[in-house]
Amino acid sequence: MASTKECPMRAATIFGRLVVALAITAAMATVAMAQEPTHAVMTASDGVQIHYAELGSGTPVILIHGYTANAEGKWFKPGIAQALAERHRVIAIDARGHGQSEKPHDSMKYGPQMADDVVELMDHLGIQRAHVHGYSMGGSILTQVLARHPERVMTAIYGGSGPREVDPAWQARVPDDAEAPDDLPRAPRSENWSGYPGFDRAALDAVRAYPWAPDDRAIDLTAVDIPVLAIVGGYDQPNARTHRMARELADFQLVVLPGETHGSAHFNPRYTEALVEFVREHDTGSSE
Repeated sequence: MASTKECPMRAATIFGRLVVALAITAAMATVAMAQEPTHAVMTASDGVQIHYAELGSGTPVILIHGYTANAEGKWFKPGIAQALAERHRVIAIDARGHGQSEKPHDSMKYGPQMADDVVELMDHLGIQRAHVHGYSMGGSILTQVLARHPERVMTAIYGGSGPREVDPAWQARVPDDAEAPDDLPRAPRSENWSGYPGFDRAALDAVRAYPWAPDDRAIDLTAVDIPVLAIVGGYDQPNARTHRMARELADFQLVVLPGETHGSAHFNPRYTEALVEFVREHDTGSSE
């Protein structure tokens, strides 16, 4: 049986441990709250409402998801946005027609206008230049940003995508996916996505209907004078498209993830590592 002197001491010890535990819990909660992105909406020049999420501080990195995806599922759930946000200001956009952004049903509201959304968002946030990463359809949007607003991009990172071939000899080696961005030919038709958040069949059909290929091929890659990275799965079709970038770009790096497909590559930890390493390696520390 404990003495009367031991009881107060034991109570004090338990109380002290409880205080420490509560302090640790509070600290962990603070960190968790710091990792929660803020959400906002911008009105594009044509009146379409564009949703985006922000996390972190530092040199800005803009993330553009692929067809039928959204910023939350593509960048935050796999932890890609959080990894970048350790040193950078991450802005993840819901492309028009997707996620929490407005969803026009007119196909001509897509294509280059989606690239303009990115630049208008930069203007809205007071960002002059940024690292820009696009996955699949987001890569097609990135190509248009490079073609239309090259001065706004610090580095360009393609994921599961790349500009279409213009050399007939190389075109013969690359399966033709007609007018669609990289992920549209492989994506199920819109009626199969009816259970996904923010689904709008007519909007996704409009995205698919836009004639993407001519815009994609028109870019002059020899005029691109910034570092460019492509990360692709070993079993992904756009892997073949990296040949054009290797031939025409002055500063190009390629990371191939063996065994990965178009849908699985960004879940591989090496994908995030390659992206973060490239951005840090080429970070000037200023978005001016």
